[in-house]
Formats: sequence, C-alpha cells, structure tokens
Amino acid sequence: MSDREVGDSELLTARLSLRRPMRGDIGAILAIHSDTRACRYNPSDALASRAGAERLFELWDSHWRRFGFGYWVVRRRSCEAPVGFCGIKAMQLKGERVLNLFYRFDPSSWGCGLASEAAAVVVSWAVRQVPDYPVIARVHPQNVASQRVAAHAGLIRARHLDGQGFDGWDWIYTSRPGSASPEGQPQS
Repeated sequence: MSDREVGDSELLTARLSLRRPMRGDIGAILAIHSDTRACRYNPSDALASRAGAERLFELWDSHWRRFGFGYWVVRRRSCEAPVGFCGIKAMQLKGERVLNLFYRFDPSSWGCGLASEAAAVVVSWAVRQVPDYPVIARVHPQNVASQRVAAHAGLIRARHLDGQGFDGWDWIYTSRPGSASPEGQPQS
C-alpha cells in the first residue's frame, strides 16, 4: 500500500497510522518524553510529570487549531498503542518562516525504520499541503540516527543554516537547500 492521506488529521503508510493527538494520548506523551534515551540529544524536551505532558498536549492541540496541522501520534496499523510522535511545527529560522520536522519515538521501536517512514510521509504531506514554507529538521551533530531519518525523509543538509539551538549546536536539514540565507543561496 502506498502512503496516502485519510483526512486532514490522519496519514497512512504501509505499516503506520498517524493521527492528530487526543487527550487520551497524554500518558504516551509522558512515557516517551520522560525516557532519558528518547530525549538524550534534546534534554530540554524531557518531561518529569503528568502536568508537563498535559501542557505539551495543550501546545500541540493549540498548534493544530491555529494551523490545521501539527504533530501526529504514530501507531503501528495493527495496534492502538502509540510508538511515537512525528509532525511539523510552524516557526522562524533566521528570519524565515519554516516548518520544523519533529520525531520522537519510544526506544523499544527504534531500529526498524518507523521514524523514517513517519517522517517521509509527514514531509511529503507538508510539501504538498503547505508548499510556501520549507521543511527543516534541527539535528544534534552526534545524533547519527536522527540524521538518517532526516535524509530518508528527503531533507538535505544545509550547513549555512547550522546554529545554536535549545540544547547545543544544531545541524539543519531542509527541503530547500538555498532557503533562509540573506541572498537565498547557501553561504560558503
């Protein structure tokens, strides 16, 4: 089965179903975002309480209401339990509006391509549905697995966009390599 959209808030791949988060997902948000392995390269995203997970859900839900897209809950098609989260968030990068690709998965699901599969369908959706804005991924230089996910999703490393992030230096991958620079072209 090919990747396809089911509706405004659900995407399907051969193995995955991605849907808009619901209040019932707060437990999964807490479980994944409180796992030190899942937040190793982004410790500022780590959660320590259900209240924190509730606040994060409210942020995600607010983004969906404002923009009509956001982060999806990722599940195997054969199971209701979430394995992770993947989606896009509108933000600014070097003065340009971009869509930041996010993916965070339960470590028990690592190593079988689920993050790459989810990220690819999200990027494909974003390029078609929100074509005016480039998709970017901010990746910690030591996070080789995340670099592979960004590349599998069709994003290209854009060294001219690298910079300080919340948790240290970020390498930037983008759907439009020449975007977000003063002249619109990569800088050397």
